[in-house]
Amino acid sequence: MSQPVFFAVETGGTKIVWRIEDSAGVVLDEGRFATGRPETAVETLIAAVDGRPVAGLGLASFGPLMVDPASPERGAMLATTKPGWAGFNLSKTLADHFDAPFAVDTDVNAAAVAEARLGAGRGARAVAYVTVGTGIGGGLCVDGRTLKGALHPEIGHLFVRRASGDAQASACVFHAECVEGLAAGPSVQARLAGRNLEDADEIRSFVADYLGQLVAGLLFAWAPDRIVFGGGVMSTPGLIAEVEAAARRWVNGYGSAVVMGEGGYLVPAALEHAGLDGAMLMARDLTA
Repeated sequence: MSQPVFFAVETGGTKIVWRIEDSAGVVLDEGRFATGRPETAVETLIAAVDGRPVAGLGLASFGPLMVDPASPERGAMLATTKPGWAGFNLSKTLADHFDAPFAVDTDVNAAAVAEARLGAGRGARAVAYVTVGTGIGGGLCVDGRTLKGALHPEIGHLFVRRASGDAQASACVFHAECVEGLAAGPSVQARLAGRNLEDADEIRSFVADYLGQLVAGLLFAWAPDRIVFGGGVMSTPGLIAEVEAAARRWVNGYGSAVVMGEGGYLVPAALEHAGLDGAMLMARDLTA
């Protein structure tokens, strides 16, 4: 009989990635495929394991997701526009098939775990991970455990104050002035109209201001030791430093500012696949 393996899966809006490792951490197989419908995802992931016994399954998922550890619906997808996914429970379906224990969390919470333990958050007790791409999401890892209650944080929909002179319509269909609607990828691209963010000073100042307000809010609400930024928008050279400067202006010297130190409070993500790395850590923790 083959040796048990650990199976990590990260689901996203457009793609699903997976990885299989042995007990020593050697990668045995990995792959990706278009998200599609959940039934197809189940078939593809079962085929990837290819009959090997699974010691632990870790799933990092897009949301909204039921993450309450005490809920019998843990892992179930809530209302979503993705066809077939609302109400579906991928983690439980896979765990039942493999007869294996499972851990499930949001993709951003999983990324927070990975960055805290393996990446840019090492050495910090409380690490917030924020991704700014197609949307804005964030997770918090404190002493190895992520923040989750009945649901999970949705920091992208925190409200921000519009910058003077900004008349751009929000890209969020729910909120006219949430940070995701004003500073995530779709809003940024609409503002740029084909230009590069690196070369558009006024637009970059708007984005930095809104993200700075978000950082100030996280600082006041969570007081993390470090905030790690990922996502395509944050790859813009110099943007992280501008966001930190904006956050300091919004904090305005209040007591929580001591957490920010002299600089470098915001850092770029160190891991290329933080969500999947976090899912694998979650899987391994099941047998620790």
